[in-house]
Amino acid sequence: MGRRDRVEDGGWAAASGRAVPAESPLPQSPVGVIHIPQSSNDNWLCDPESGPPSELDCLRHVLAPALLSAAEARGREVGVGADQALIRSGVIDEDAYLQALSFHTGLAIETFADASRGDCLLSDRHLSRAAQHGLLPLRRHGQLIWAVAPRGFGARRLCRLVAAYPSLCDRICLISTRDLNQFLLRQEAGDALGRSAADALGRRFPALSAAPIADGVPAGMRAVRRLAQTGALAGIVTLMPTSALDIWSSVLAVWFLAFIGLRLAASLRPPRPNVRLPRIPDGRLPVYTVIAALYREAASVAPLMQAIGALDYPREKLDVIIVIELDDLETRAALARLGPMPHVQILLAPAEGPRTKPKALNCALPFVRGSFTAVFDAEDHPDPGQLRAALDAFRIQGNDVACAQASLCIENQSDSWLSRMFAAEYAGQFDVFLPGLASFGVPLPLGGSSNHFRTAVLREVGGWDAYNVTEDADLGFRLARFGYRSTTFASTTFEEAPARFGGWLRQRSRWMKGWMQTWSVHMRRPWRLWRDAGAKGFFTLNAVVGGNVLTALTFPILAVNMAVELLARSGGVTEEFAASPVTPLYLTTIVAGFVSTIVVGLMGLARRGQLRQGWILALTPVYWACLSIAAWRALYQLLTEPYRWEKTEHGLSPRTRSNATSQTPRAMATERRRRYR
Repeated sequence: MGRRDRVEDGGWAAASGRAVPAESPLPQSPVGVIHIPQSSNDNWLCDPESGPPSELDCLRHVLAPALLSAAEARGREVGVGADQALIRSGVIDEDAYLQALSFHTGLAIETFADASRGDCLLSDRHLSRAAQHGLLPLRRHGQLIWAVAPRGFGARRLCRLVAAYPSLCDRICLISTRDLNQFLLRQEAGDALGRSAADALGRRFPALSAAPIADGVPAGMRAVRRLAQTGALAGIVTLMPTSALDIWSSVLAVWFLAFIGLRLAASLRPPRPNVRLPRIPDGRLPVYTVIAALYREAASVAPLMQAIGALDYPREKLDVIIVIELDDLETRAALARLGPMPHVQILLAPAEGPRTKPKALNCALPFVRGSFTAVFDAEDHPDPGQLRAALDAFRIQGNDVACAQASLCIENQSDSWLSRMFAAEYAGQFDVFLPGLASFGVPLPLGGSSNHFRTAVLREVGGWDAYNVTEDADLGFRLARFGYRSTTFASTTFEEAPARFGGWLRQRSRWMKGWMQTWSVHMRRPWRLWRDAGAKGFFTLNAVVGGNVLTALTFPILAVNMAVELLARSGGVTEEFAASPVTPLYLTTIVAGFVSTIVVGLMGLARRGQLRQGWILALTPVYWACLSIAAWRALYQLLTEPYRWEKTEHGLSPRTRSNATSQTPRAMATERRRRYR
């Protein structure tokens, strides 16, 4: 069923009530075409403004002629106005350029010094369009005017328009991107954007959000009710006869085995051949947005910005958004110490709604200017070529691919046995299992970092769920329900794993809680999930998301049952237990789980060239016990504080700290390739 044909009860229209924006193709490659929605005035890529660079006329007596000629040449090479080449390279800041442009053209500059929400003619629902397009209609002195933040070739077009129609000077004014964003984020406008970031998905597609239902019951009473229901269920299970418990345990074991079977089947798929495409010229590249949501990450800011700065992508086409919380003064100060960054927007997330990473990402979404959007975490160090590699993945896979997931790799694996296990787990997950799963054409439980999206599709499906603490896995399945696919591609982002049990437990409990939320949201109406995602999507959700949680929850139950059986066989308990027919099933389940984890982990380590680290997988039973603790803790939190975000602390590893201070991002990337490839 096509994505525009679905209608969900409760107002879920499969599309956003509008057609997908028109698309413009890049040059044909041997394997496909990449399509770029013209989503803002940055992306007029197939119709560049020809003729002399009139946007530089205002600077003829300000900057040296050689510098202006270089800016003109750079603008032609990259496919933007020469003014953007100057601003993004730091030669002149945007405010200074707008002052010169204002003096030259007669266009006034709007600073919003005395503007209020009432002066903006857009409704709350359409405020995000102003940030997206750099255009804002205002009522000033009883007259409609348009505030324009020039992007792309915007300044050149304005110069030519005003020269041809001087009367337009009274109807158009200039505004900097910073002032536009600050106006939209403050006062009533900020409240509207904050409410949208927290609740837009729940309003548009209520059946697909983990947001609390407004039933008039206080949150505390709902928690008590959930605990009472859980206690009643536990009591029923405890009082079940032995035969019923055997049946229930058998069902869990079979579910466990289904997850193991899918995991092995996907992992044993041969890897796709690495197709190399012709390099896209800078002038044909789309604007690409990179978002990072930070909270208390002052120590990680400088390495992160260095890694983003090392990306092999023209700065004129790179739109970086850093979202921080209002009370995070340390991270704000760390960003300020880095000095001017013309290609970086720093947004303060409004206080509305839960304080979660997906809410912060949603705050950034209205300000995204790129046709494609990537999400990175504070501790990430992506390969410099990752953005271009993601574009190649979109070109190869086709227009129904909405997300491309890069591999995540742990770089501080030698810090502890936990970080070594984490590294083996990530190698198996991102280098073996997810690529195999993508080859089946089923929904992917995305990783929380280094996912690359088509921005138009991301907006179409409602962005991230602010109330889901693993927004990545949820979004992978929601994309599938709208008729889109996700894929993986060969690029690596290096991350820091928690090396101590406390930090690991908090992070893994949050993941487990989010997987529980994701499963419960999409299984609210199983027939809808089957209709939207098909049988493969239905099975994948239950086997992968449900299986991850189920294996962790049931492992101690199966282990205790096995211990009882062993005691029975040794004469320690009654013969009734010894004669249980499910003993072989329990044994098969546990052994298959251990074997699959070790096999997939070894395959991942082998592909990373780290097979010598495979000895750590001998601790798989101990690691599974830790996962069970995290899962049961997550279940308790789901009942008592479902939307609490337990933050993972970064920058604690001596290795990552020393690397960040002693090497440049390009040198670090070269060293990692030498060590890990």
